Amino acid sequence: MAVIWGLDLREMQWGKFKSSYMWNNEYHMRRTKFIIYQLAMILCVVSESLGTAALSDYVDQQDFVAKHNPNATVHNDNYVGIASFNIFVGIYVATIFGSAFFFDLFWPERHESPAVKMAWRICSILACLLTLACALAYTDIVAKESAYVTGTNAAETQKLLAEYGGSPLSTYLLWHSLAHIDAYGPKSGHARARDDVAKPVDEKPASLAESTDGAALPQPGHTHARPEGFHDRNEAANQQHSAV
Repeated sequence: MAVIWGLDLREMQWGKFKSSYMWNNEYHMRRTKFIIYQLAMILCVVSESLGTAALSDYVDQQDFVAKHNPNATVHNDNYVGIASFNIFVGIYVATIFGSAFFFDLFWPERHESPAVKMAWRICSILACLLTLACALAYTDIVAKESAYVTGTNAAETQKLLAEYGGSPLSTYLLWHSLAHIDAYGPKSGHARARDDVAKPVDEKPASLAESTDGAALPQPGHTHARPEGFHDRNEAANQQHSAV
């Protein structure tokens, strides 16, 4: 295979992701670097994902209000701006430390020039500074700033924001799922129809419901039908005794 920047691409093998190779102690601070690099990527990706969801909500809120009332304007550009910057920081951190992770995994014995080593140092320091700046700015905006609407009265503002309602989709799905499980169990509607389990799990069968209301259930063997043609020798005496 080709050799790019002195790196043999044949070293890119799936077998190097095995724990016996990835977490060995053959190289200096190998396990520590892999843990820190992956934590940096994962935490920044989580923050970036949350920021993307919030950014989408704020932009949708602006569009919704402008569509339903052209005179109204939602002022939340500070949130939109810091969320956009947070996305950039997350991508930058993932690029730098993700590259360091894969380079150390596939080519742990590579030779790097002084210029490349200096670039690694500068990029890592820049990642720390950008992350710190983003965290401080995000905290300040969330703690001190707030979104507001101009161009309309307070009643219309409340009406528009209530109609928009936001999009807490994951929370809604969680609550809806729990309510469905409490009422019908974990199976879906078509699965319950297929299995003929249409009633809620808390609903008792009719026979059990009657028994809990105080009516005694017939016990096996207590009642039986008289066979056809059967003649009771004491029938006349019994009828006479009943008449008395």
